[in-house]
Amino acid sequence: MPSQQRVASEFLGTAFLLATVIGSGIMAQRLSGGNDALALLCNTLPTGAILTVLILIFGPVSGAHFNPAVSCAFAIRGDMPWSEAGAYLLAQLGGALVGVWAAHLMFELPVWQFSTHVRTGSGQWVAEAVATFGLLLTILGCVARAAGAVAYAVGLYITAAYWFTASTSFANPAVTLARSLSDTFAGIAPAGVVAFIVAQFAGMLAAVSLGYWLWRN
Repeated sequence: MPSQQRVASEFLGTAFLLATVIGSGIMAQRLSGGNDALALLCNTLPTGAILTVLILIFGPVSGAHFNPAVSCAFAIRGDMPWSEAGAYLLAQLGGALVGVWAAHLMFELPVWQFSTHVRTGSGQWVAEAVATFGLLLTILGCVARAAGAVAYAVGLYITAAYWFTASTSFANPAVTLARSLSDTFAGIAPAGVVAFIVAQFAGMLAAVSLGYWLWRN
């Protein structure tokens, strides 16, 4: 089993990630005057920035996964035991929920809520597969050839993927589930969660398979 410090890092990192995603979405919607493009930009930049910071802070402790798809990818590759991946997953899910609730409290919204923001359809599902595929390739490629660049590469990739994917690049099962519990700008209706997560794991598996071929030792 991973150490308490590693589990705590995954919990805290995921919590801050979700607090940023939800909180910046709320702030953006309140200040954008109904301009969705501006609101999305204001949601994008803090998310990419906080990812870079969190990976720099917690990467040396836990690897800074903050994402069940990433932890499962490393377990599939044999880079971490499945028991550790399971502990990471629980920490990530718990942290994601706490992050959403913290954002609600900061903006004086009801803590417990469900999103009504419908995100569904083949385009959204393909987008999530592509977004997760690209994210995992970014991580695996950096780990293989430029480990010191992971934080910056991931932050920049998510910043870009917000805009080139139809789904705005959730690319993270824990994030997807937690965002269904926030009826705000960044939310997703619960009915759309399962399809998003299936697409994310499909993208992850494709990236792991290609990664073996691209970055052979």
